[in-house]
Amino acid sequence: MHALHHFHRHLPKSLLILTAAYFLTSLGHFSHNAEFICEYPNLPVWLTRAQVYAVWAGITSVGVVGLLFMRKKFVATGLLLMAVYAAMGFDGLGHYALAPIEFHPLIANVSILSEVVAAALLLPVVLWLLTLHVFRHKARESSQP
Repeated sequence: MHALHHFHRHLPKSLLILTAAYFLTSLGHFSHNAEFICEYPNLPVWLTRAQVYAVWAGITSVGVVGLLFMRKKFVATGLLLMAVYAAMGFDGLGHYALAPIEFHPLIANVSILSEVVAAALLLPVVLWLLTLHVFRHKARESSQP
């Protein structure tokens, strides 16, 4: 619980490391997707390189805002935004709804799956921190006269 006591000043190292890992794998996947868009099977023909980067920027902004909220003492809101950010990392699996895994180039699969793994590592940590924060807040409220 000590890590949460000074949350607004020092974000937990595990959260920062996992967020950085997800950020980098997401950037890797979206960059590969944007630069080699023609190699991803069955993507809509109207989808452009710029649109892929714009979507990545939008997703990433959710995480950035979440971190900023936590730093400004809006811990629960920040953690909720971080949970949304991490959950969006599973969206890459949508590629496999368009075409089976074996139809994608190896590097596409590596970029997609590494992003999903990073999101899958980040999300439970964020949810755990949110749970601790909520219970700590409730305990503090119930101990007040």
